[in-house]
Amino acid sequence: MVIKDLDKLLVGKKMEPRYMEYNWRDIALYALAVGAKKKDLCYTYEKYLKAIPTYGTIPYWGTVNVKPYQWMPLPASMLADEIIKPTIAFLNMDHEIIWHKPIDPIKGTFQWQDEVTDVYDRGEGKGAVVKTKVLVRDEAGQPVCTNYSTTFFHEAGGFGGKPMPKSDVVIPDREPDFVQDDYVSETQNLLYRLTGDTNLIHVDPDYAKNMKFDEPIMQGLCSFGFSCRMLIEQLIPGEPERAARMAAQMSSPLLPGTPVQLRGWKIDDHKAYFQFVNCNTGKPVLNRGVFEYK
Repeated sequence: MVIKDLDKLLVGKKMEPRYMEYNWRDIALYALAVGAKKKDLCYTYEKYLKAIPTYGTIPYWGTVNVKPYQWMPLPASMLADEIIKPTIAFLNMDHEIIWHKPIDPIKGTFQWQDEVTDVYDRGEGKGAVVKTKVLVRDEAGQPVCTNYSTTFFHEAGGFGGKPMPKSDVVIPDREPDFVQDDYVSETQNLLYRLTGDTNLIHVDPDYAKNMKFDEPIMQGLCSFGFSCRMLIEQLIPGEPERAARMAAQMSSPLLPGTPVQLRGWKIDDHKAYFQFVNCNTGKPVLNRGVFEYK
């Protein structure tokens, strides 16, 4: 189904303003949900606490402690649902976060308003991509971080819009400069869900099967958080406040109970490319990743 001027119908649309209050327990819970270990007391013990920077992604999919209340994640890309009325499930394609200042690890307030910034046309029968922006501010109105995310809808391509720009990240054709192994536990999806992503595909077996998966799958932003934690350990150990920007494509689904590996390539003194790989299949879960730091 081709919807004429889909981009004009969606670009500029916003969700209602939302906010959430958090404290050190939310910061520690998030750290555990993205794989923090016994040694990582700087992420889990309030005496030394620092926030893993990807905690700033929580507003994008979050429902827990979010006001006005919503029982399921509702990013601005879902405004396309009302127009496209997809018969096939949508797919998150990538995520980018830019940090403007470190996240207060003890307590704070996030306030934001999700908006559609672009709609890309992949051609008739090839789908459309909706890009959204979430600028997260603190209680004083100062910017904390900005999230960008794209959502692919199988229907609605061919409306005459601009093509989606290609990533400028090219994974080097050489051995990685660093490799780190980890494990996504069999209950990692349930633990990460407590941070706010209540999407049913990550918890409900029947819903997951209806979406053509054998069982509930991991949250893409959990893999994103795993990668951030591991990149900090490799590149700027103990200094998460130096993180400046992170982005990656979500390439393949990941099941709980899977060994994973971070592979990183140093590009310069302030940038590295990375992949987050499923060790059982060898396929990247996150691909064309970039991590920039001060």
